[in-house]
Amino acid sequence: MADLTGRTALITGAASGIGRASARLLAEAGATVVCADRDEPGAQQTVKLIGEAGGAAYARALDVTDGAGTAEAVRETVRTHGRLDVLAAIAGIMHSSPVLETDEADLDRVLAVNFKGVLHSAREAARAMKEQGSGSIITMASGAIDTGMSGLLCYSVSKAAVVQLTKTLATELGPYGVRANAIAPGFIRTPMTARDDATAQARGEEAMARATPLGRVGDPGDVAGTVLFLASDRSAFMTGQILRPNGGIAMPW
Repeated sequence: MADLTGRTALITGAASGIGRASARLLAEAGATVVCADRDEPGAQQTVKLIGEAGGAAYARALDVTDGAGTAEAVRETVRTHGRLDVLAAIAGIMHSSPVLETDEADLDRVLAVNFKGVLHSAREAARAMKEQGSGSIITMASGAIDTGMSGLLCYSVSKAAVVQLTKTLATELGPYGVRANAIAPGFIRTPMTARDDATAQARGEEAMARATPLGRVGDPGDVAGTVLFLASDRSAFMTGQILRPNGGIAMPW
C-alpha cells in the first residue's frame, strides 16, 4: 500500500462510483480526504464509510461548473488543512446522441462539467501546489479518447480536451515539482454508466466483456488503484501520461 499519511486530497465526484472508491482508498492509505460533489448527501455517505473504516474525511457540496465556487473549494481545503497534495478531478457526466442530432446546448452542457469543471479545480490546485513545491493533479479521461464511438461526440471531445489540459499542466508545472496525469478507463460499472433497462444493461455489459481481453467489465476499484498510484510517491517520476485501466479493450501506442 502506498503511504499518504499526512497528505490532503480533494476529490470531485466523490459521492459515488470511481470518485467514492478513490476517496475510500486514499483515506485507507492515510490521506485526509475532502469529498466534494453536487450530491452532498452522497458525499456525506462517502465520508461516513471512510469514518467507519477509521479514516479522515470531510464532505463539501460542490458544482464544478461554478468556477468561482470550485476555486473557493480548493482554497478552503488549503486553509483548513494547511496544504493540498492531491487533486483527483473525477466529476463528470455522460451524454449520448448521434452527431446529426447533437445541438450546441448538448455540447456546452457536457463541456461545462467534463472540461471546464476540471479546469476550474486544476487551475486553483496548481496555484497552491506550485507555491508549496509539490503535488499531484489527477484527471479523468476515458477510453473514448482512443477510438471513434457512435453517439459519444460530446463526451469524447470533452475527455480529449481533458487530456490536452493535463499535458499542458504537466509541462508548465513540472519545474515546480507538481505532476499531472490522466486516467482513461475502459467500461466501468458505475451509476453514470447504468441504464434504466436492466436487460439492456446486462446485454451491454456482456458485449463489453466479450470485447475485453480480461473478459469482464471494470468496477470502480479497478480505477481507484490507479488513482492511488498517481497520488503516491510510487509515481514520482511520472507526469503528462495517460494510464489506461481498461482490461485491454484499447491498446494504443
